[in-house]
Amino acid sequence: MTTSLGEAAPARRRGGAATRTRHTLGRVLVTLARSVAIFVPVFLVATFVTFALRSLSGLSPARIQLGEEATPEAIARVEAQWGLDRPFLVQYGDWLGNVLHGQLGTSWTNGADISTLIVLGLGVSLSVATFALVIGVVVGFLLGTIAALRRTTWIDRAVTAFVTVVSVMPAFVVGILLVTVFAVGLHLFPSAGYVPADQGFGPWLAHITLPALALSCDVIADVARQLRGGLVAAYRENYVTGAVVRGLGPRRIFFGHVLRNGLGPTLATLGLKFPALVGASVVTEWIFGLQGFGRFANDSAQAGDVPAVQGVLVVSIVLVVAFNLVVNLVLARVTPAAQRGM
Repeated sequence: MTTSLGEAAPARRRGGAATRTRHTLGRVLVTLARSVAIFVPVFLVATFVTFALRSLSGLSPARIQLGEEATPEAIARVEAQWGLDRPFLVQYGDWLGNVLHGQLGTSWTNGADISTLIVLGLGVSLSVATFALVIGVVVGFLLGTIAALRRTTWIDRAVTAFVTVVSVMPAFVVGILLVTVFAVGLHLFPSAGYVPADQGFGPWLAHITLPALALSCDVIADVARQLRGGLVAAYRENYVTGAVVRGLGPRRIFFGHVLRNGLGPTLATLGLKFPALVGASVVTEWIFGLQGFGRFANDSAQAGDVPAVQGVLVVSIVLVVAFNLVVNLVLARVTPAAQRGM
């Protein structure tokens, strides 16, 4: 009888682990299916509006290539070469098919492949934005946690004041200060330029550190504020009182109950942060001499290069949806409310 009971206990544990694994996998698949179901119509509507920009703008490759004094016959000939004389829906269908195959068209200004140009700029911007996000999450997490654990004390007030100051400082101002102090004054980092990671990790990291620090200020502020608010609210819940009554230690209460329940708003905030960092880095890229995605978007818009602008918008849409999908999957896995289907 004792042997049977001893064998039954490990079997029950294995069965419980398998059940939890299936439950977790089911939650992830449901979240993935919901995200995809939302993504498809959003992507179609967004791409349709994006493609309609050319008609709404009134811009034409003929105006760029031939100038404002071009004759109507010359304009019609150039537009026919670009296929712009076909019905709008036919043009959209062909363009969407190419987009689904990773082909974003040809630039009106120089005839270059837009996908290639975007990939080159996106590599720079993704490097800076990813490092900025890491800095923002780590520093913001530490500040938010310290403020929540020392709530209503001078430490909480000091963190709140620091976060407030950081949140109102524009990235280009921070960038100029960083260049002045760490590049020109102390000569610790290069003041401009970019080195790909395949040419050396050290030079690559040195060139992206200052622009990443400049971009991370907004992330630090948002993460710290959201995390502090979420943790303070979680500490007021009844399950924390119950954990204290049961004799659980402060560390176990924080990591087992407070952090998991208070992390949701912070993760939700991060859903839009990464794509925003990639798209809003144009001024920072100018300061640090980076030929990134944001600068390419700005140059394309100023030149009236509609296919390039359309390509930028499509990539931005994909970045927003993809990063939000990742955040939703993490939320479904980490937060208890998501696990309960709330």
